[in-house]
Amino acid sequence: MRRVALSAVLAGAGLAGLAQSPVAAGTAGPPTVRTDKGALRGKATAATDQFLGVPYAAPPVKNLRWKPPRPVARWRGVRDATSFSPSCVQNTTAPVSEDCLYLNVYTPKGASRNGRRYPVMVYLHGGAFVSGAGSQYDPAAMVEQGTIVVTLNYRLGALGFLAHPALAAADGSTGNYGLMDQQAALRWVRSNIGRFGGQAGRVTVFGESAGGDSVLAHLAAPGSAGLFTAAISQSGAYDLHLQSRADAETDGQALAAAAGCADQTASCLRALPPSALLARQRPVTFLQTDGAVLPRSLDDAFRTGAFNRVPVINGTTHDESTFFVATGYDLAGHRVTPDNYRAGIQAMTGVSADAAEKVAQNYPLDRYESPASALAAVATDAGFACPAFTLDGWLSERVPTYAYEFNDRKAPQLYLPPVTFPYGASHASELQYLFTVGNAVYPASLSPDQRTLAATMRRHWTDFAKFARPAGRAWPAFSGAAPRMISYTSPEPGKVADFSGEHRCVLWAELRKG
Repeated sequence: MRRVALSAVLAGAGLAGLAQSPVAAGTAGPPTVRTDKGALRGKATAATDQFLGVPYAAPPVKNLRWKPPRPVARWRGVRDATSFSPSCVQNTTAPVSEDCLYLNVYTPKGASRNGRRYPVMVYLHGGAFVSGAGSQYDPAAMVEQGTIVVTLNYRLGALGFLAHPALAAADGSTGNYGLMDQQAALRWVRSNIGRFGGQAGRVTVFGESAGGDSVLAHLAAPGSAGLFTAAISQSGAYDLHLQSRADAETDGQALAAAAGCADQTASCLRALPPSALLARQRPVTFLQTDGAVLPRSLDDAFRTGAFNRVPVINGTTHDESTFFVATGYDLAGHRVTPDNYRAGIQAMTGVSADAAEKVAQNYPLDRYESPASALAAVATDAGFACPAFTLDGWLSERVPTYAYEFNDRKAPQLYLPPVTFPYGASHASELQYLFTVGNAVYPASLSPDQRTLAATMRRHWTDFAKFARPAGRAWPAFSGAAPRMISYTSPEPGKVADFSGEHRCVLWAELRKG
């Protein structure tokens, strides 16, 4: 899938709408922990201790804008850690700031004092690398399973991923600053999580959408080696073939000129107000092969085995792209019709007109309840399902790999209003089965059967964090010879009969070769 087409697919996600308000929590006693930079006073809830707004890197402002994250300065006394920090700069009504490199630690109640050691899960939020925040996801239900969960902010959009020759001249690196932030947070966890009751040697990194893509990037990044012991990528395989550094720098120069830096200097770029960058950045940001943090594209790393060897869970939702067809068509004021169906295939997948005709023959409209549902199936298979299936094969040659498909077709749609076609198990719909996701715009609740499924999923995720294997024998490992995966259906998971056949992965492999 060409990057321009992928932008069209993801642009509607923004996924700032994944959570419209920070998660609230009650208070009890004030737990205190001393980190390597100073003491923190958190807050207690009925079942958890929470340390919120904890700095893990120096504020990336002024001369530190577009530089690798620097260490936090020590502080005296006890720092309050009872409220979230601002989100990183993005288009939202919530408070934002360039000073945003903070994380949140959620532990079982009394974990820092009870002498036990808990496995650790570090969550990387989604949002197309242009939106989102760690504060939007309350992991208390997973913490209650006997884990410590860390959520975090990282630089977004142009402030997090701008590649530009003038920036490279200063440090030798350019772009992927948000990924460097994530590495800094993982290093903070390695150095400090033992003081909270965590096992520094048992860390699972997990994330969804752009966060899932980030997880895959850490598997491929040499600098992330040793920072985690297991990985879970949720809907993250949509961009395995990364943009080159040269192309990213060309895009960066175009943004600089549009934002007012015709001289293309680092000093001009660092003097720009964030609003000027927000106004000119693209609606979707991508990782790039910068030559340092990511020396090679993800597909090349996984195909050749040049990645960090840890057990992996990798999966998708059955109807990923209903979200993107909704935002790109119905909610944009026009609909998918038989007349524009082939043009929609080209726009959503990046294939040629001839290839779009072949795709239309393989996804005939009379097999779907509407043209929009047909187009969503096309975009799901091309952009998410089949790349994930290919990735499962590469990974399973070298590490234990567990594949899944989230397939609760009646999952509540928390993030978008109703449209003319069913959302099904759409992009990000599984998040409410793992977290309490703050949302006041489209409230919905899980049914009793869905709550049963949610409890199973949380147990699988936390068992993986504890034992590097989910669900015992109930979830067999994936292999090329036996491409088995679990299907998350309500109320109990089942097995996927023929993932590749249902999603027409042979067709998409042929089109990619062409």
